[in-house]
Amino acid sequence: MLGHLGVQVADVEASLAFYLRVFDPIGMAEVMRHETPGGLVVGLGRGGNPSFWLSPAQSGETREVHVAFLAPDRAGVDAVHAAAVDAGVEVLHAPREWPEYHLGYYGVFLRDLDGHNVEAVCHH
Repeated sequence: MLGHLGVQVADVEASLAFYLRVFDPIGMAEVMRHETPGGLVVGLGRGGNPSFWLSPAQSGETREVHVAFLAPDRAGVDAVHAAAVDAGVEVLHAPREWPEYHLGYYGVFLRDLDGHNVEAVCHH
């Protein structure tokens, strides 16, 4: 079980704006922020729980991370897709059912500002 996940990004403020805009339809919000000697760190989540953290990259090298954010239903996945398209975000895979994962798996896959594969998914 996952308690939280931290991702290093090139520009925390730009990435924060990306995630808040694109994943707002499924309730993602900034929960807390603090300055560290390495720079700004921001926790995002729902209901006051910071489950997804953005922090400054400590080296110029990054590797692709895949993160899936749970949507309440297919309409939530579709709303994330619409927000991404509106923001000019690269859509890796438009919303559809993915029966190769399991019946009822419905998701959209996007590319964030640092090249990470981010997804909104529901399981019904």
